[in-house]
Amino acid sequence: MNPFYKNLALWLVITLMMVMLYNLFSQQHMAETSISYTEFLNMVDNERVSEVVIQGQELLVTDTARNRLKIYAPPDNDLINIMRKKGVTISAKPPSENPWYMSVLVSWFPMLVLIGVWIFFMRQMQAGGGKALSFGKSRARLNTDQSEKVTFEDVAGIDEAKEELGEIVEFLREPKKFTRLGGRIPKGVLLMGQPGTGKTLLARAIAGEAGVPFYSISGSDFVEMFVGVGASRVRDLFVQGKKNAPCIIFIDEIDAVGRHRGAGLGGGHDEREQTLNQLLVEMDGFESNEGVILISATNRPDVLDPALLRPGRFDRQVVVPLPDIRGRQKILEVHMKRTPVAADVNVTTLAKGTPGFSGADLENLVNEAALIAAKRNKEKLDMTDFEDSKDKVYMGLERKSKVIKEEDRKTTAYHEGGHALVARFLPYTDAVNKITIIPRGRAAGVTWFLPEERDFKYKDQLQSELAVAFGGRVAEDIVFSRISTGASNDIKQATDLAQKMVRVWGMSEKLGPLSYSKEEEQIFLGREISQHRDYSEDTAKKIDEEINQLIGNAYEKASAVLKENIDILHKLAESLLEKETVMGAELDELINTMRPGIELPSVTTAEKEKSDEASPNSNKQ
Repeated sequence: MNPFYKNLALWLVITLMMVMLYNLFSQQHMAETSISYTEFLNMVDNERVSEVVIQGQELLVTDTARNRLKIYAPPDNDLINIMRKKGVTISAKPPSENPWYMSVLVSWFPMLVLIGVWIFFMRQMQAGGGKALSFGKSRARLNTDQSEKVTFEDVAGIDEAKEELGEIVEFLREPKKFTRLGGRIPKGVLLMGQPGTGKTLLARAIAGEAGVPFYSISGSDFVEMFVGVGASRVRDLFVQGKKNAPCIIFIDEIDAVGRHRGAGLGGGHDEREQTLNQLLVEMDGFESNEGVILISATNRPDVLDPALLRPGRFDRQVVVPLPDIRGRQKILEVHMKRTPVAADVNVTTLAKGTPGFSGADLENLVNEAALIAAKRNKEKLDMTDFEDSKDKVYMGLERKSKVIKEEDRKTTAYHEGGHALVARFLPYTDAVNKITIIPRGRAAGVTWFLPEERDFKYKDQLQSELAVAFGGRVAEDIVFSRISTGASNDIKQATDLAQKMVRVWGMSEKLGPLSYSKEEEQIFLGREISQHRDYSEDTAKKIDEEINQLIGNAYEKASAVLKENIDILHKLAESLLEKETVMGAELDELINTMRPGIELPSVTTAEKEKSDEASPNSNKQ
């Protein structure tokens, strides 16, 4: 039956029942006040009664004030004569009898209600998602929106991942091409990468390219307060997939349900483990799931259960990395297609100035540039908009309204100048890009660098980085003979770096190439609650000594550089106080002016190509 007519019939039945109940109760409660028979006779004698309706032994009386009264009258043959003498209008009706349907309704109504409720809930238990008691139904959404179709052309900067997933799409289109040689389709693909690298976008692109049903669901959708709901939803999800095979099922943030079993205290979360067990069974159980491909995404592969990662379940584990310079350029080009861009915008320059940016960061960069250009009433986005957008994304909005004491501005200028000079005079450091004392976000000033993208870092490079981190603190100490709290972030970064050099990377001559650091384990991932050390107290003391020595050497190195070039530091600070921003090229010009013929350490290749680019790697006060 058509759902419209079913609903119409239901409402008609409800309406009729309400009318019948109203009639029943309204008849029983028609306004009558009971009085005694003696009082009634007195009212007749006093001519206060205007009308009487005789209905068996019940008298329905209407007095002269139009009040309705009810009296139970005994057999009295003289009553009628008395009322006639007093001029009372007399009417007669047969004794009251309820209609047959009202008797049936009153007697059977409770039973009918119980039967109706039972039928309703039984039908709902068999119905699809979104209805009562459908807790165990999958909440997967079938992707049918063609207006927002995403293809591989919309995904850039992750070519290797696209290639691996492209094979999946090709298999779904031409399965015989692979099965004729005995191959089988991968059952699962796990996308791993940092947040914002494009994992979900890549899955949407697969849906757009494959041309097969695509079910998407979040890992948190399996978790409920009711026992067994997660496992039931997993079963229902794969039942839907089998009915529509070949198809793709995408589970985003699978770490919400696929965490290591036995995690936590007291045996862990049993409900989550049941859900994971059911997922493992569905992916590689007795029943065949041919044609159902599971694609999952996570930025926490370290917390996933090993049984989930073995071949036969997730056959392929695709790493979606942060884009390199060419990848960033392609991503920027994709996002710039949606905005009118001026001719002076150099995409390559922007890509070089955004190392470490993810795809989401670059999309935000272009969006902020568009908002800035719109605010300035421009028709196209120019390079200035992108530079301002980059500054805003890195450090936040410029705090123009903040009132800064001159003493604090001077301290900030020397602090940032100390970072820049140490970085420029020491070898193996990143190119100084921009120095500014304009407060942005929570920082009073920033020194930005333009690092080269390297796979490795060497000990001498790390030692120079430590000295650069202390450049600001040393400058304050030399110039003002007092230190501020502005170097707190620098000290933290330097301490972390020195600890890794000794404990993780084995860069201590005294301790040798040994690792004294276990991976940071969390007790809720199925690991032991206590962290034990595999070395003695004497070794721990030596580790502390080596870390202190690295920090001390870096502090002395920065101090030697700044004391030798204190005149340049003063001049740089004056320039910062005057202009608030000094570019890297201006710094080199200042040094060459005050030190003619000096041979500075070679700058990075990136700086040679573009010296006025900004970088997210910065020292902040």
